[in-house]
Amino acid sequence: MHVYTHPACLGHDTGDGHAERPARLVTVIRALEAAHPDLDWQQAPRATRGQLLRVHAEALLETVLETVPTGLLHLDPDTVLSPGSAEAALRAAGAAVAAVDAVLAGRTQRAFCAVRPPGHHATADRAMGFCLFNNVAVAARQAIDRHALERVAIVDFDVHHGNGTQAIFEQEPRVLYASSHQWPLYPESGARSETGCGNIFNMPLPTGSGSTEFRSAWQAMFPALASFKPQLLLISAGFDGHRRDPLAGLLLEAEDYAWITRELVSIANRHSDGRIVSTLEGGYDLTALAESCVAHVDALRG
Repeated sequence: MHVYTHPACLGHDTGDGHAERPARLVTVIRALEAAHPDLDWQQAPRATRGQLLRVHAEALLETVLETVPTGLLHLDPDTVLSPGSAEAALRAAGAAVAAVDAVLAGRTQRAFCAVRPPGHHATADRAMGFCLFNNVAVAARQAIDRHALERVAIVDFDVHHGNGTQAIFEQEPRVLYASSHQWPLYPESGARSETGCGNIFNMPLPTGSGSTEFRSAWQAMFPALASFKPQLLLISAGFDGHRRDPLAGLLLEAEDYAWITRELVSIANRHSDGRIVSTLEGGYDLTALAESCVAHVDALRG
């Protein structure tokens, strides 16, 4: 199994006290190295401008790539540009593209992108919610435009709704987007009534929901996912629904992430030759993040 990362992803400086900090990625890498010494680590390339423009507006590329901050520049109260941010964002999106290429070429069946900044809040024209480019959306477009796939599913179990991913694909029937998320919570989107062109499936969970509610929501969703028969399954793997996480109020455990990953592997084995690309999104308690990532990769490896 391939794992994509790059040292530049540590160079995205968000400032003292910011939840989305370099220590998150250091923790993930160390935990995966300890738990799985035989992982095939790959250096993430940069995403190309053309790959990013399939998803994002030119103006957003100019903001992220051509702004030259001398310190920390806040694009909104939560989203920061620093001198190392452009390179980190290029490598994070590039990891997702490279993982899709590797999986669809048969060089590996599954891949995990251990990268930051995360991506699923970034819309076509706006960086927001800690996110600069929408990594999983760039990956989906690579699968459709470069590899001519007709059915790509994105599963998002981050505690926050992936408003950017939904907005980018809500009129794209070749992409199914399914999300569970705490409701109400930032970014205040993801109602069940938001269905796109019949390709969007939202499962809001009340504050305090735990394993039972989380698993029931996904069990209700799996038939629609299976009937879509995805040729590739992409995962926005956010682990901030863990009970220890400081930014939200769900009560999940690492085993819940192992469970949903095993279920997704089963669906992928039936419909997409087992092909899965997962990319890191949220998760802000370092202990919970390490345990959850290891559980997720355990399950990806089968």
